[in-house]
Amino acid sequence: MRRPLVAGNWKMHGSRAENARLIEALVEASDTATCEVVVCPPCVYLWEIGRQLKDSTIALGSQDVCAEAQGAFTGEVSAAMLKDVGCSYALVGHSERRALYREDDALVARKFVAAQAGGLTPILCVGETLEERERGVTEEVVGRQLDAVLALAGVAAFGRALIAYEPVWAIGTGKTATPEQAQDVHRFIRDRIVARDATIGGAVRLLYGGSVKAANAAELFAKPDVDGGLVGGASLKADEFVRICAAAA
Repeated sequence: MRRPLVAGNWKMHGSRAENARLIEALVEASDTATCEVVVCPPCVYLWEIGRQLKDSTIALGSQDVCAEAQGAFTGEVSAAMLKDVGCSYALVGHSERRALYREDDALVARKFVAAQAGGLTPILCVGETLEERERGVTEEVVGRQLDAVLALAGVAAFGRALIAYEPVWAIGTGKTATPEQAQDVHRFIRDRIVARDATIGGAVRLLYGGSVKAANAAELFAKPDVDGGLVGGASLKADEFVRICAAAA
């Protein structure tokens, strides 16, 4: 059985004081958690939060990673650097990186490979815009995003990765894909991997990442191909995030 995982993406929120309170509450709750929990704070807080998480079961993740291992890339952070400060995971291809920073499928694929080469588990984010969904090309878009990584990394790489489906139209809008809509795309993703390797496709964990809240988490996670969540704003509220984790379990 695939073990559920809930990742909290804090985006560009928080402060040292706020983070300390949030982590303290999450660590306390994690003693009874039966799912895996990852927190992805802003890069400047990774080292400090990593120290707070040292004796807990909560893992640390980065919101991004450079596609290059080292060199003259001012402002970038390599996978090895992230690993060095305690990260185990890295988000790649988040919808905001794709939309705001024009990261294309090829760059996302390179970041996926770089994350694994540096010892991190990539969480590959895929998803369609509202306009793409309304045109009926959701599978075409998600398939293209997946295929770019498959072509560069190979299907075996997904034995050491997670995939997060995040419909762009449901991020920060208050809208949420219905459990049936989420399941349909998750099944499509799994089938895409299974077509290349049944074992890896059957085992890869698929997270839903579109306005997950405590109120809708249990219904979403009850679907057979939804193995957890990539949580945005709700991960900044300890009680809400803990309830989402309980739903995943």
